Amino acid sequence: MFFVDKPYISDFFKETLKDHQIPVVGTEAANGLGLLPGTNIISEKKAADLARSSSDLRIYSSSENALSWISRHLQETHLPQKIRQFKDKLLFRELTKDMFPGFFFQGVSEADLEDVQAEKLSMPCIIKPAVGFFSMGVHKVDTPQQWQKTVKAIRAEIKKVQDIYPQEVMDAERFLIEECITGEEFAVDAYYDINGEPVILSIFKHVFSSDADVSDRVYTTSMDIIQNNLREFTDFAAKIGQATGIKNFPVHMELRKQQDGQILPIEINPLRFGGWCTTPDMTFQAWGFNPYVYYYEQKRPDWIKVLQGREGKLFSIIVLDNSTGINGNDISRFDYDRLLAGFEKPLELRKIDYTCYPVFGFVFAETKEDGFKELEYILNSDLKEFTETKEV
Repeated sequence: MFFVDKPYISDFFKETLKDHQIPVVGTEAANGLGLLPGTNIISEKKAADLARSSSDLRIYSSSENALSWISRHLQETHLPQKIRQFKDKLLFRELTKDMFPGFFFQGVSEADLEDVQAEKLSMPCIIKPAVGFFSMGVHKVDTPQQWQKTVKAIRAEIKKVQDIYPQEVMDAERFLIEECITGEEFAVDAYYDINGEPVILSIFKHVFSSDADVSDRVYTTSMDIIQNNLREFTDFAAKIGQATGIKNFPVHMELRKQQDGQILPIEINPLRFGGWCTTPDMTFQAWGFNPYVYYYEQKRPDWIKVLQGREGKLFSIIVLDNSTGINGNDISRFDYDRLLAGFEKPLELRKIDYTCYPVFGFVFAETKEDGFKELEYILNSDLKEFTETKEV
């Protein structure tokens, strides 16, 4: 059964649910998201009964907001514990520390952030909420002198979003400090089947504008990206599965591959693929198979066939996060048409209410591998050139 919740579900996801008659839990949130007539909606009681009685139940959530429902209604099942071992980044580091000997990390309460002896930390380091989402509150600290300024910035950032997501999704009471993981970063959608074997459904390279950049602006996939990483990432996912004991379980993994070939997890997000229906929907547009259905029906991509004829193409997700420094309520207009004109082949534009969320929208685009400049431009833009502010 699938859960749907705010902030967003795509038309493609809605059509998938209806066309394949995937059971959708009829929560209050689901009833307000415009599901299509004919969608197979089941009651919350039936959903809870199924979760308690079935050992082969495939659960997926479009949003981590639904984790609070699972926490409240399915306490007597193993599912909340399985979710927590991924969602709590500090717990995940503790759980997998034997896999990555020598990796530095430590936890600290929000109240004690100012008292951290920054000169004793391994620099550069990353600080982030132990339970977080969408790079909110995530900062890189290069020197001990930057610590207090970073703490102040984190507090201001968290204050802006603390009422948007439930505590199971965003909890800034505890923070994780860890060594800065270097290397190329990737986002991977996968699921573990009934036997606990991992199935990779997509691999996106996370492109950054600089070493200091921790934003989510551009994710891109291609034939080469898939072929060069598929086997290694499958082997890595198998080790994570053995450590956590998960089955019938979708995940969105964020990984870095270091120069020596070692793969280190940044975080692994439970019960979902990429947030806001991004990576799974883009996977369908790029490669032609539906990740939601593949998980639900326990199918595996035939990557040799899937990649045929896709040589030389990049398929990218552009996250239009509000990096302007201007509060969304003070912006009167965002020029989506002007932004789209900068792409040779935009596939889809998703506009988001930027007065409610810190993002203007998402763009799916196809480009040539030798035409990276259009991605490079948007990667380095603060998006101010596309905004108009309200007159005071």
